[in-house]
Amino acid sequence: MSAIDTLPPLREVIATHQLSARKSLGQNFLLDLNLTAKIARQAGVLSDCDVLEIGPGPGGLTRGLLAEGARRVLAVEKDTRCVPALQEIAAAYPGRLEVLNGDALEVDPLAHLTPPIRVAANLPYNIGTELLVRWLTPKDWPPFWQSLTLMFQREVADRIVAQPGSKAYGRLAILAQWRAEARIVMSLPPGAFTPPPKVSSAVVHLTALPEPRYPADPQVLSRVVAAAFNQRRKMLRAALKGVSPDIEDRLLAAGIKPTERAEQVSLEAFCNLARQIEAG
Repeated sequence: MSAIDTLPPLREVIATHQLSARKSLGQNFLLDLNLTAKIARQAGVLSDCDVLEIGPGPGGLTRGLLAEGARRVLAVEKDTRCVPALQEIAAAYPGRLEVLNGDALEVDPLAHLTPPIRVAANLPYNIGTELLVRWLTPKDWPPFWQSLTLMFQREVADRIVAQPGSKAYGRLAILAQWRAEARIVMSLPPGAFTPPPKVSSAVVHLTALPEPRYPADPQVLSRVVAAAFNQRRKMLRAALKGVSPDIEDRLLAAGIKPTERAEQVSLEAFCNLARQIEAG
């Protein structure tokens, strides 16, 4: 494995700082620096951007982002054991890496970074989906980020890019594709990680659209979609009866058959339905 910087190999860093991965924190470390650099390149040109990284662990992707020219990186790490290893990276890249020991769910990126901002992360499995939904559903749009380059379990990645009619199609696909371009850019086998997870992983790249694809109120759309897919085996008129008293009329006005199921309905049709419900 060729070096991407003058710092020690990650296995040596992990041994020095005794950084065994913790299941409770959703940790699976990616130790191949060539792979982490490849993931960093999937985030796009970084020289004119600040980058938010969540769950850097021993810093493999952090080093990739810095080596690929990121203007500044904010690395948010909950595990205090990893902080000394990350500080060593900060010392090797003076002024370009800020290490924040804290909870990613409570961090305001704009308090630390200057736009344009990209997000790149091997997300901890236990908070990955929650973070993605938060980033896709801010009150105002465009969001603080230009793009998200995120590693997930393959099953989650498939749900993000799924199309109507597939088993993976659901709330994540609609929220992601309503406001962003989403595509899978890399696949990684379990053996790429230490310890190896039980499932494969994939990197998803999402680029924020200037405007949502179709007009809809974010809160109404989220409520409709959550109700529809919470009971995906039911016909929509039954699954959504708690959303609106005259849901059958609303469905017909949106161009949706009341007997259809959620996985059969397109993003555009769900946005039409959200507008119908908002109109009262």
